[in-house]
This record gives sequence, structure tokens and C-alpha cells, in this order.
Amino acid sequence: MSEIWDVIVIGGGQSGLASGYFLRKKGYQFVILESSNVAAGSWPHYYDSLQLFSPANFSSLPGMKFPSDLNQYPNKSEVIRYLAEYAQQFQLPVHIKKQVLSVKKNNHIFTVKTKNGETYHSKVIINATGTFRNPYLPQVKGSELFNGRILHSSQYKNPDPFINERIIVVGSGNSAVQIAIELSKVSKTTLAVRQPVRFQKQKVLGQDIHVWLKLSGFDQFPFWRLGKTAPKTKPVLDLGPYKKQVDKGNPNQVKMFTRFYCDGIIWPDGNKEQVDTVIFATGYKNHLSHLVKIGAIDSTGEPVHVGGVSTVVPGLYYVGLEGQRSFASATLRGSGPDAKFVIRKLERYLKLYK
Repeated sequence: MSEIWDVIVIGGGQSGLASGYFLRKKGYQFVILESSNVAAGSWPHYYDSLQLFSPANFSSLPGMKFPSDLNQYPNKSEVIRYLAEYAQQFQLPVHIKKQVLSVKKNNHIFTVKTKNGETYHSKVIINATGTFRNPYLPQVKGSELFNGRILHSSQYKNPDPFINERIIVVGSGNSAVQIAIELSKVSKTTLAVRQPVRFQKQKVLGQDIHVWLKLSGFDQFPFWRLGKTAPKTKPVLDLGPYKKQVDKGNPNQVKMFTRFYCDGIIWPDGNKEQVDTVIFATGYKNHLSHLVKIGAIDSTGEPVHVGGVSTVVPGLYYVGLEGQRSFASATLRGSGPDAKFVIRKLERYLKLYK
């Protein structure tokens, strides 16, 4: 058998890097396996204009402040650069182009196999893969008949390919609103929603909402201790122009259409409308097929865990699950606390199998 690592971290994005920081501090022998060619997780794949919804002073990983104006909202390229500098600063052992296909376990040792045929062994696994690889596209009647384009927001980069089109953006979250507003500058764009968009002012009494979330304790409230996950539906954070533009009808928001037809969509009142492109900003689901063989996943594809600690596979942990321990889980600001908690738990486990 080849070298047995103390810990293998699957995923080299923000959650994997935060885990690596604490593993390095503890002196463990570990490796981070990242499927892409850069330690930046899903950030390189998001749309070009994406900005963080939290200011720089709330967007740092443990041990290294975000190198930006504390009140600035970092953009996509700044986050990618920060993550690369973070991995370099702490000399984290990120092995790129190592897509994990399967994980097995025998006699307290995990065996990890990658797409390029390599095999790794460890005493502990931290899964930090995120959800970007598994976009959720709801089934809508007639989609197979539609002659236009159906995309997920993960495929959207910028408005250039959509100039002068008729666009429907499905969703009521931050990404749906940002994309729809951006597209409305070059095309006739509508938000199709199940429920009206809920807006939350980014600044309250002169302070960013994240200040109040932190002071109130809500941002890190331990929902998991109550046997629950943190709320997954969140209001759209608005610095000012978003709500104003939607209220003005550019883009407008209407009740979700009921089905497609060959040239477009059919609204709830039965009216047909020709459209060119429908973009579903409908989120993602966990992509954990590599953990199926060890029985870590339930019948719905969700991991069986409490606070990021697997309750069915000893030695298996998670960082980066949405709602894992708190409202901030699966965000830059939440990765550090979740990783710190998990490393404390695996430290106890490793003492049993020295």
C-alpha cells in the first residue's frame, strides 16, 4: 500500500483551503485533491460580474485578511486571486486535476481513486466539494418542444450573447436578480418567480447587514444543535438599485410560467409568449456520488451528518455544505468556523487510530 495520509481533503475551494489551514496548524500529514487546474473551487466558473454579498472584512478565510478595502464588496477575480494567494501563503498541498471518482473504506483506512487512475489512502476524509458541479434544473412541461435555449445560471457568463433577445430568468434569489438586471440593459427580460422577490437592504442604520447578523449572533447560530439545518431561502441583499429597477419593471417579475411550447412559454393565464432564452437560476444540489459506495449518502442524495460529522461513516467529515452548522455555512465567512469545528472532531477520532 502507498503512503497513508492522516487526512485527505476532497475539494480545493474555499472550504478545502480553510480545512487545510487548520490541518497545517495541527501538524497533520494531509493532501488536498482538487478536480480543476486551480485552487479556487467554483469561483472561476461563475458569471463575470459576480460580486460577494458580504464586504471584504466579513469575507476572509482564517489567518489571512482579504486584501481589499474593508467596506468593499470583492468581485469574482479578486476572490480567485485571494484564494490562490491563500494556498501559497500557508503552503497548502493542493494537488490539481485530481477528480475523485470513488471512496472506499476497509479496516479504518479510506481508499480514494481519481479519474486519472491514481490511488490515495488516508485515515480520515474531509469532503469539501461544494455543489457547483450539480446544477438543479426543475422539470417544466414541454421543455423538450422548445426551440430556444434553456440554460442554467452556471452556464451564464455575461450579456453579450443575449443582446436584443426576449429573456426569461427563473428564480428569486441573488443570482437570479443580478443576472436579470444585467440582461435587462441589453434585452427585454422578465423574472419568473414562484413567490415575489424578497429584498433586504444591504445597509441598516449605516452599517452593512452582516454587522448586525454578527452582533445578533444569527450569522453563526448553531441550528445543527437543534437537529436542523440553517434556512436555505434568503432575501436578496440590495445596496439600492436592485429593488428600484424591479419596481420599475426593468426587469419585471411575474408568476412562474406553467409550460413551454415550441416558440416560447405559456403563462398561468393561458397566454403564450415567444421567447429566445430561458435561464434557470434555481440553485444546485449536492454532488456526492463518490461517497455512495461507503454508505454515506441517503436515498435523496444528501449526506447523513450532524454539524459536518458523518453519523454513518466514522472518519468522514464535511465542510462547505449549505446550512451545515449555521446561516454562514458554505460561504467564505463561514468556511473557517465550520472547518475549525470539524478539525476538532477529527482530532479526537485520529487519537483512536494512531
